[in-house]
Amino acid sequence: MARMHSRKKGNAGSTKPVDKTVPIWVEYKADEVERLIIKLKKEDKDSALIGTILKDQYGIPSVKALTGNSISNIIEQNGLKRELPEDLRNLMVKAVNIKDHMENNKKDLRSKRGLNLVEAKIRRLGKYYTKTKVLAPKWVYNPKRAKIAIQ
Repeated sequence: MARMHSRKKGNAGSTKPVDKTVPIWVEYKADEVERLIIKLKKEDKDSALIGTILKDQYGIPSVKALTGNSISNIIEQNGLKRELPEDLRNLMVKAVNIKDHMENNKKDLRSKRGLNLVEAKIRRLGKYYTKTKVLAPKWVYNPKRAKIAIQ
């Protein structure tokens, strides 16, 4: 969805290690990494941020190579998964922030367009998640209820 509303090519990002084996210099065992993930999730961190923290602060290049499971699977197995998927929730947070901005800046028409684009992404993603049965079949995005749902 990166290029849908702009003609830009997107941002460069880091790549995962090509080698799927655990490096010799990793000091942590699989159960220790799982405990770290659970601890960070209880501190209300998203799985992407958990992966970044594990890579930068603990020197763990790949959780999946070490534990055999991804971060999101470990979170789900321990019952810490939220009702809404993370990408949908992040878009809803963005929409609520834009809406708050528009209340203070009524003449900001660029943010109005930005809100329309973000809400379109939310609706498309919601359609996908209802088809794949991640969300309830009757789930519909409502901007008034979004502020309550993300808290």
